[in-house]
Amino acid sequence: MQHNFPIRVYYEDTDMAGIVFYANYLKYIERARSDWVRGKGINQADLKEEEGLVFAVRRVEADYLAPAHFDEELIVETRPITVTGARLVMEQIVKRNCDLLFQAVVTLVCINETGQPVRLPANIRLMLH
Repeated sequence: MQHNFPIRVYYEDTDMAGIVFYANYLKYIERARSDWVRGKGINQADLKEEEGLVFAVRRVEADYLAPAHFDEELIVETRPITVTGARLVMEQIVKRNCDLLFQAVVTLVCINETGQPVRLPANIRLMLH
């Protein structure tokens, strides 16, 4: 159930050393997660409008292993590790060809309009299994 999402490094992604600025990896994996959720048939705008629920990042554990540079083509691989009633834990890695550059374990929760955590809707849990 791995999802692959291509990314190209643009000049704006890099720092003065010419490598991808560390915070941009978090943006890359966010884009990949959003694409993965969309591919599962979950419309996040509808979820917010109809049920008042949104996904929120609860925790990120990240390792920066090697730099990426301007104009390189990267792949973000996303795979679920655990889906429970209240949490979705995912592994996400960023690669350049076969070189592992970045890896993260991301814990997502569902929150309501007041910011309180709630259980993942049953239909979403089913889609994610």
